Amino acid sequence: MANKEYAAGFYFELSFKGENAAFQEVSGIAKELNIEEVLCGGENRFKYRLPTISSSQNLVLKKASIPEGALLNDWCSNCIEDGLTSKITTQDISLSLLDATGMVYEKWTFHNAYPVKYAVSDLKSQENEIVIESIELAYTYFEIAPTSMFGNSFD
Repeated sequence: MANKEYAAGFYFELSFKGENAAFQEVSGIAKELNIEEVLCGGENRFKYRLPTISSSQNLVLKKASIPEGALLNDWCSNCIEDGLTSKITTQDISLSLLDATGMVYEKWTFHNAYPVKYAVSDLKSQENEIVIESIELAYTYFEIAPTSMFGNSFD
C-alpha cells in the first residue's frame, strides 16, 4: 500500500495581487449544480429532476484586525465604500493549501472576485478577545489546479 500524505487544513496562504495575506479562516469553497423539478403531464408518480446551472457560495475570509495598508483591505474598502458610483474592479484571488514542507498541495483560483461584505466581530467590554475582521467575496467561478502541477506525488 502506498504511503499517502494528507494536507492539514490549518496550513494555507491566500494571494492577492502577488501579496500574501494571512487569514485565520477561509470558508465558502463550494460549488454545486442546481436542479429544476419538472412535472410530466399524465405521469403523477414522480418529477423529473433536470440540471440547470452551477452556482457557488461567497468566499469568506476571517482574520485578526490589522492596521490599514494591506492591498486587499484597500481594494475592499474602495469597492464597498464607492458603491456603484465607480466601476468595481474584479480581481483573481488564489488560495493554496500547503503540505508539511510548505509546498503547494492544492490551489484554488477564484476568478473575477469582488468584495460584497465587510464586518467586524462584536466588541464586548466583559471579554478579552481579539477583534476579527470578516471579508466576503463574490466570484464568477473557481478552478482547482491539480496536485501534479506542483511536483507533489502522493500516489
